[in-house]
Amino acid sequence: MPPSTLMLSASTMTAQRQQQNHGGHWPLFRRGIALFTLLAGLMAQDPAGHAAITEQIVTDRFSGLAIGGFDPVAYFVDSKAVKGLEDFEAWQGGVVWRFHNEGNRASFLAHPEIYSPQFGGYDPTDVARGVTVAGNPRLWMIAGERLFLFSREASRDAFAANPDRYVQRANTRWPTLQQELPR
Repeated sequence: MPPSTLMLSASTMTAQRQQQNHGGHWPLFRRGIALFTLLAGLMAQDPAGHAAITEQIVTDRFSGLAIGGFDPVAYFVDSKAVKGLEDFEAWQGGVVWRFHNEGNRASFLAHPEIYSPQFGGYDPTDVARGVTVAGNPRLWMIAGERLFLFSREASRDAFAANPDRYVQRANTRWPTLQQELPR
């Protein structure tokens, strides 16, 4: 076969392969993007008519639940992280909170300033450094009768060694950081 024929065949095959590999998948990709966009829009809607989800409180971006759906009162009452139930929800502070039982829900609604995690659920060691990093509801500590969530175990350990120091620094920086978070 002459070299020019070989080059023509290779470039024709390359074009055909590209059409097969990409041409057939692009419509599926576009449909996937459209479906994702539609679902994201539906998840952002609030059927109860409340305002949009805030980032003032650590909120799961997929479920819209504060602190990942964990019951903030259970940390105090049960001394452990407990997932809340759909049957016991409350709207407070611009987000939906879940609780393990009606008693915990009632206690929270009566005193959200006590049971809500400090700094909106952001890691206090990071807030003390001047940045907001979402706390993990499974990494927690109660200090000074307040709930703190941490992004990593090392942060929790550092905080446990000197909670007053971190709380003091975080309290100083929190107002500025809070203003920078979307409402």
